Amino acid sequence: MSRGLDHLVLAVRDLEAAASHYRALGFTVGARNRHPWGTENHVVQFPGTFLELITVGSEGITDAVWADRSRFATFSRDYLDRYGDGFAMLVVEAQDAAADRLAFDEAGIGGFEPFFFERQARRPDGSEVRVAFTLAFAADAAMPASGFFATQQHEPQNFWNPDFQRHANGAVKLGGIVMLAAEPAATVPFFEAFTGSRAVCASARNMAIVTPRGTVEAMSPDCYRDVLGLEPTLSLADGPRLAAFKVTAPLDGMAARLDQAGIPFVRHRKHLAVAAADNFGTALIFEEPRA
Repeated sequence: MSRGLDHLVLAVRDLEAAASHYRALGFTVGARNRHPWGTENHVVQFPGTFLELITVGSEGITDAVWADRSRFATFSRDYLDRYGDGFAMLVVEAQDAAADRLAFDEAGIGGFEPFFFERQARRPDGSEVRVAFTLAFAADAAMPASGFFATQQHEPQNFWNPDFQRHANGAVKLGGIVMLAAEPAATVPFFEAFTGSRAVCASARNMAIVTPRGTVEAMSPDCYRDVLGLEPTLSLADGPRLAAFKVTAPLDGMAARLDQAGIPFVRHRKHLAVAAADNFGTALIFEEPRA
């Protein structure tokens, strides 16, 4: 089964500063939420996908058993401790997390128990509703600095909200992600198993997979520099790293907004690029909507 992108876990040390930054970029940022084990987040929604700005709360990990079972809590904490702000985890959608767990096990990228959790979410009117998820994890020993899981939503009607998907900057969707890798083609077996989709290209410079919702790309440092117009600053000492994501938004208005907010960017080819250093550790690429 092909799995589209569900969300990106963007680990940040200062959650409120990151939320303010994304508001300055023109995104609608949801309320601050707290997980039962001590991590906290803000969510930026698009139709069917979202960004999760996540940090460890001021009290630290408050329930070690829950955190160890959830995996993404300890992964986010350890990522922040080792690397600081950045793109910590890539998440795909699951229609059946139990089936995906078995598929990951059979492909040799699993071996983890599924994890269920629930929390309260806040609607725009301030009312609270239940949201619940089951997670199926995947991993590649060659990519220890990058986390992966599939998530099944049990109360999607309480999570997705069209009001949260309207952005002042005109953004309409999450277009895809980019991984920085010394050998992009070497990531193909993992990503084909993880997404359930076949690569449309794979070479020494880049690889690409088109999922039902968004693209997954890996680029060599030279390709990253040439295609995105940014200097690849992430260390690859710990293997390939999740490095950037793409958002579809009107470019002229986006450029004016970035100028007004004092956020540096470059125009390159047919997109605008904000470097990781200017976007809480993750490069951001804005692409024009197609006619």
